[in-house]
Amino acid sequence: MTAFAPDSLVLNRKLPLWYQVSQSLRASILGRAPDASLRLPTEEQLATHYGVSVLTMRQALKELEAEGLISRHRRRGTFIEPGARRSAPRRLLGSIDAIVAQQSGERTTILGHGATKVPGELVEHFPDVAEVVTYRRLRCDGESGEPTNWAENAVRADVAAGIDLADLERWPMTKVLRDAVGVRISRITDTVEARLADPVTAELLQVPLLSPILHYTGVTYGEDGRVVDVARIRYRGDRFSFTVTVEAH
Repeated sequence: MTAFAPDSLVLNRKLPLWYQVSQSLRASILGRAPDASLRLPTEEQLATHYGVSVLTMRQALKELEAEGLISRHRRRGTFIEPGARRSAPRRLLGSIDAIVAQQSGERTTILGHGATKVPGELVEHFPDVAEVVTYRRLRCDGESGEPTNWAENAVRADVAAGIDLADLERWPMTKVLRDAVGVRISRITDTVEARLADPVTAELLQVPLLSPILHYTGVTYGEDGRVVDVARIRYRGDRFSFTVTVEAH
């Protein structure tokens, strides 16, 4: 069994530290290798890893415990729940790690990929190129195998050259772009709207034609201000919830 190793995190001082740490650790838990240890490092070790205080780390762990992802036992340590899965609404406070966490924890199948002419509805995002590389993926619940969403990503060709399909089967596109390809993401804009299932979506998600779905569009920008990826994800309406929390400062 391999040891559990949380991902690294670059802290944004404009957001609550406990929140950023909890989202990063959450993504690591849901995206862990199947044979990874269920035992987490100690509070002190995790605090050192993330560069925060033990009190901040404790608050982050309390958040994950409330969600049912971990259990804490006096004198024994902190453990990942064996059946840990994405179930509670995501709380998004402007953190890229929150986007990664929201997309983690599902089994992904690559349906296809390849270069294509920029779709008409995406021309405004890619005004300087004629082609993008598209990726089509189906995500299913890790336990039941039930389809939960399917995604189409349009990625700038020079960025797509660094993408390994094996990484996309394990990690969300946002994490692949940031951690595997090395894209310095400056921001992501999210749009969520209600739509009706078209024939392709109805077949892939195993829902009735024209039944309600949630359509998510995420536009990812690099540090030069250019769009590097546009994600369009169709979620089953009965399997997804989206919560935005606004905190006063």
